Amino acid sequence: MSDLNAAMAETAQKIEQFLEQFLTAQQLSAPLPAPERLVEAIRHGALNGGKRLRPVLVHFTANLFEHPQGDLIQAGAAIECVHCYSLVHDDLPDMDNDDLRRGKPTVHKAFDPATAILAGDALLTHAFALLADENCHPDPTLRNQLVIELVYGAGVGGMAGGQMRDIEGERKGYDPETISLIHAMKTGALIRASVRIGALMGGANPSELTNLTSFGEAAGRIYQLADDILDATQSSEQLGKTAGKDEAQGKSTLIASHGLDHANAVMRKELQSALSLLDAFGERATPLAQLVTHFAERKN
Repeated sequence: MSDLNAAMAETAQKIEQFLEQFLTAQQLSAPLPAPERLVEAIRHGALNGGKRLRPVLVHFTANLFEHPQGDLIQAGAAIECVHCYSLVHDDLPDMDNDDLRRGKPTVHKAFDPATAILAGDALLTHAFALLADENCHPDPTLRNQLVIELVYGAGVGGMAGGQMRDIEGERKGYDPETISLIHAMKTGALIRASVRIGALMGGANPSELTNLTSFGEAAGRIYQLADDILDATQSSEQLGKTAGKDEAQGKSTLIASHGLDHANAVMRKELQSALSLLDAFGERATPLAQLVTHFAERKN
């Protein structure tokens, strides 16, 4: 896995550098000056943390193809901005009310809830500008497709809707079908979008895009299952965020209903399914296969 770790680290570093340069008062001051405190909160929520797994998915998927076009780092940074916005908002007192994220105080703790809301709003908004920018891809029609994919990943039929269903579940209770739907929307939709954006920038044909969409959906399920297992088995210090939240909130995860062994078995089955979807791409799919395996085996 050393090659995978090196490739992931290289992409993550490039994303960090891009965001470091992009999320500045100078870059964000259009048409009028950006408030310094808001820029500081945005940077607190987006920089110096995370493995940047969604941009890595974009990069690895696009490189299944011989001649990907456009700036994969800029596209990945757009998705990472949306991911970071979702974390900033999820941590708010009216959502999950978390004090710790990536081993440091959450944005609403380091600043205040109102500033955290605005920081998340800004990250989400500027993400779409990154995809719409002509530097992202030379074809305006394809750039439009990329924007739409991110809307599907982040919108009411995706991440935002998944959060709403999660809030409803806290009041009404969770059944297994609802939990699966919440996971597909709240976690899986942005992973699916990352794979599809990478495939589109790689030049996938309709059949390849369909195949990779199924892979992206499986990858999302694997990531969430691993998240549930980690939540139940790791400490807050190991995770860099609050552990044990699922049990505390009474969520009907596979672990709660069937135990850890069953959840691990389901994840292994999902992993085999995901890997089989990559067979058609041969050796070029090795990094992507290793990455989804890493999703299943990660420790934080």
